[in-house]
Amino acid sequence: METARSETAPTAAGPTAPESTGRADGPAHADPTSRRARKAKAREGRSPLFLWLKEVATVVVVAIVLSFLIKTFLFRAFYIPSESMVNTLDVNDRIFVNLLVPEPMALQRGDVVVFRDSQGWLAPAAPKAKGPFTWVQDGLTFVGLLPDNSEQHLVKRVIGLPGDHVVCCDAGGQLTVNGAPLDEKYINSAEIPQVRDFDVVVPAGKVWVMGDNRNHSADSRAHMDTNGGFVNESDIEGKAAVIAWPLNRMSALDNYPDVFRSVPAPSGK
Repeated sequence: METARSETAPTAAGPTAPESTGRADGPAHADPTSRRARKAKAREGRSPLFLWLKEVATVVVVAIVLSFLIKTFLFRAFYIPSESMVNTLDVNDRIFVNLLVPEPMALQRGDVVVFRDSQGWLAPAAPKAKGPFTWVQDGLTFVGLLPDNSEQHLVKRVIGLPGDHVVCCDAGGQLTVNGAPLDEKYINSAEIPQVRDFDVVVPAGKVWVMGDNRNHSADSRAHMDTNGGFVNESDIEGKAAVIAWPLNRMSALDNYPDVFRSVPAPSGK
């Protein structure tokens, strides 16, 4: 049995049609080189101002997108309006907050945190004055290029974690956590803290917070009639990591691990 083969059918005698060479003999065979030349010529015809504006617009768009992504997933800027954290934070400081705390990174005693005022610790914010550029400020704040000036956030230092027994004060006038006295190096040394007695055990899902400027901080001690003075972990925006402005105060914020090193685990753990 023979195998069937596919062969080219013979053509009629006569001159053979020339093969396509790929040259620009018509619109179907446009030369790529000429296309590039036309594009280059078009670019040359644009003014330097147009090209500069295009580059600036590209940089601005990229910066806004990156800022929004960083603000949404990594860091967010906040403005400090009060003296409750002096000397750690001064009035008008701008800080960057690490949004990865408390999740997926765990909170630690000594962390400075920013949290939403879901318990009504602050008076209702006055309506913002509307100006011709208010929408610009709101937009820049939204994408993270300006700090959040909202007065419905607070900043304090975490003293007690869930399960901790926090007491003020022992015979030496020191705060204790799970029976261990704290040498609180972060407290404003310009004033002797006034003693406010309390004895609390921090419930699950909450923290006990206090300001470093103890005599000028309406913190957990001042709000024990609301939610026991505790802050919900779910209200915490993140951990304050860096003072970004003014430049002469630019620095990383410390959570003073040595202060809490001797604190034992809660008795229930």
